Amino acid sequence: MVFWEDYLSDEVMGTFAPIVLYWIYAGIYQLLPPLDQYRLHTRKETDEKNCVALSTVIKGVLLQQLAQATVAHVLFLITSMLSSSEVVVQPSLPIQLLQIFVAMLVMDTWQYFVHRYMHQNKFLYRHVHSQHHKLVVPYAIGALYNHPLEGLLLDTFGGVFSFLISGMTARTAVIFFCLAVVKTVDDHCGLWLPGNIFHLLFQNNTAYHDIHHQLQGTKFNYSQPFFPIWDKLLGTHMPYNLVKRPEGGFEARPIKDYKD
Repeated sequence: MVFWEDYLSDEVMGTFAPIVLYWIYAGIYQLLPPLDQYRLHTRKETDEKNCVALSTVIKGVLLQQLAQATVAHVLFLITSMLSSSEVVVQPSLPIQLLQIFVAMLVMDTWQYFVHRYMHQNKFLYRHVHSQHHKLVVPYAIGALYNHPLEGLLLDTFGGVFSFLISGMTARTAVIFFCLAVVKTVDDHCGLWLPGNIFHLLFQNNTAYHDIHHQLQGTKFNYSQPFFPIWDKLLGTHMPYNLVKRPEGGFEARPIKDYKD
């Protein structure tokens, strides 16, 4: 029994809940006071280094979410049509947790290799992935600011494969997709807040991804959104120290210099 059962289908929730949650969670970060004592970059760096307007970022995110919603609707429609039973039997909680964990690994694997290839292929980086890196200083609303092709290949297809390979139901997918969205927003929030559960549970977090957005880290820390497994296995992990800046806030600094 879930709270939306009497109002919306699992398929509708799986399509639109992650989008609504994205704007709620990112909006909370956007409305917070400056919190200079927790920022990974100063406000001056944000103004000087980012070369795209907030309005453009919002339009880009909405375009990607339109594509995601369309693909999700088609995916749920096809899988429900192929189902041999009209009544979906929900698996036990341990099975659902296992399916979510499998989906996390699938998404991480897909996104790592696609993301890495977009950096290694000069054409794809210049014409596609570089759009995301216009936000040198990440912030929450810009988490899904990508070229439409990248949004489709990296995020949307990653979600499709995670859903299909894990074997989860649409109801479980609601939880998984919402978790993935909130984690992605948090990774781009640019704040190192005390007690942040994602910082406590995941090594792949806001500071980890901030390294990737820095000039010296663009060929490292490709893993997203959950675990740094592939970075560590394939030698693209850049360790760092989180140090306090004298003027306030924090800075993620690579522990040692890396060569290409």
